[in-house]
Amino acid sequence: MIKKFTNRFSLFQLMIIALLAAMGIAVKSVITPLVHMLTGPLYIPGGVVAGGIYMLFLVLAVSLTGKQGAALFCGFCQGLMVLIIGAGGSHGALSVISYTLTGLSVDLVMLALRHKGCCILCCFFGGIAANLTGTLIVNAAFFEMPAVPLALSLAAAALSGGFGGALAWAFTKQLRKLRVIK
Repeated sequence: MIKKFTNRFSLFQLMIIALLAAMGIAVKSVITPLVHMLTGPLYIPGGVVAGGIYMLFLVLAVSLTGKQGAALFCGFCQGLMVLIIGAGGSHGALSVISYTLTGLSVDLVMLALRHKGCCILCCFFGGIAANLTGTLIVNAAFFEMPAVPLALSLAAAALSGGFGGALAWAFTKQLRKLRVIK
């Protein structure tokens, strides 16, 4: 089943997805502690705000490959990396599920919009979907926040995710301008 799925991508695209997955985990390890210093006093989970930055790699996977399923595969790779090396979270086997579902949410948004990371709008909404999904999963599994703090966290997640998606589009646009990608 995995072989059938991965046959949709060229070797170069699979390498891009793997690189983006690794970069997402590496960036998360650096960004999250910095954001925690700012969000801790406000009682907002740091991952909610930092999520927009490291979720942009899921959006980039779709945008750079132009293929449906790229974010799902990137998220799955991230989940496996986190599970194997322990970086980027301590949620155990739930990491594979949560990272994969965030990737799936990006692909579902792209599918619903009939886009493939081709414009700022679909990248923006893809980032929102990824960060909202991640926030909801972590909240349901670990935090169980009351309604008002959860609503504030989701609003922050949507804003941060949209920013990350827009940033992913800016990176893609620049890479196209430099003719690194088509």
